[in-house]
Amino acid sequence: MAVSRHLERFHELPIHEFTPDDAPPQPGDARPLPDAGAVAWRLSFDHDTEQDFAQLWQSFLEKVDPAGVRAVVIGSWWPDDYTSVRPVVEAIAADARRLPALEALFLGEVTYDACEISWLEMDDVTPLLNAFPGLKSLAVRGGSGLVLKPVRHDALTSLRFEAGGLPATVVQAIAGSELPALEGLHLWLGVDEYGGDASLDDLAPFLDGSRLPRLRHLGLANSELQDEIAAAVAHAPVVARLETLDLSMGVLSDDGATALLEGQPLTHLRSLDLHHHYLSDAMMERLCEALPGVEIDLSDAEADEAEDEDDRYVSVAE
Repeated sequence: MAVSRHLERFHELPIHEFTPDDAPPQPGDARPLPDAGAVAWRLSFDHDTEQDFAQLWQSFLEKVDPAGVRAVVIGSWWPDDYTSVRPVVEAIAADARRLPALEALFLGEVTYDACEISWLEMDDVTPLLNAFPGLKSLAVRGGSGLVLKPVRHDALTSLRFEAGGLPATVVQAIAGSELPALEGLHLWLGVDEYGGDASLDDLAPFLDGSRLPRLRHLGLANSELQDEIAAAVAHAPVVARLETLDLSMGVLSDDGATALLEGQPLTHLRSLDLHHHYLSDAMMERLCEALPGVEIDLSDAEADEAEDEDDRYVSVAE
């Protein structure tokens, strides 16, 4: 299953597509542009154009009051052939002073019909965190060429990396960062074939409870190691303070689910996301009986399609 749908909301705001043809609101306009802070602004080349991203970005800053912008979503940043995201990162970071209210940024909100997730040409996204000390939410889609360096960021509450293969160096950089306000961490780990080479040891700092003191929502998803991750989570100190746990999109089998149930209690969780899994009917029933007060997502059951372990696949890879 590839990423097939665009977001409709981001940072609890409706998404509004900005186009170069948009004009600044004028008195008496029947359909002026929304107020700068009322929507999450999506910038993307989803149609033919002679502009490059730098021109699109400057048009956006000229036609929308940048001082009021709270959320930005970057879609397809290339007008023609796929290109690196570096100029996008550089342009946004360079104009940070013009965006004092920016709280949320999604880089690479692209669906498979525009570009497969593994084809997205990423780069170092650390400058975005350094340029926006007030940023609360950062989401990045794409793992090829992705770089993150350890940082200290006191405002960030949500960090999300979506990839068909998330580099271990990125996972290690998150673990090495100082993020005292972080409440939600969601990682699509992916597969080794597409660069997803993080190990259980790389995930240990998120599980032992010594890092991320305010973490309440943890997602370690889309992994070939889902059973092993589930077994590690079953005895992880951090779980006691979580409200939601996401182990979805991977190759979770009855072995991993058994480890979860035989570990520490999970009845305090508000939700447990296990969608896209390889659990038997009996195990799904057992989970529901053992966790009656927990909202469990057991959709996209794949067990009947893959009796052989070699036939199992993560939800998003290429």
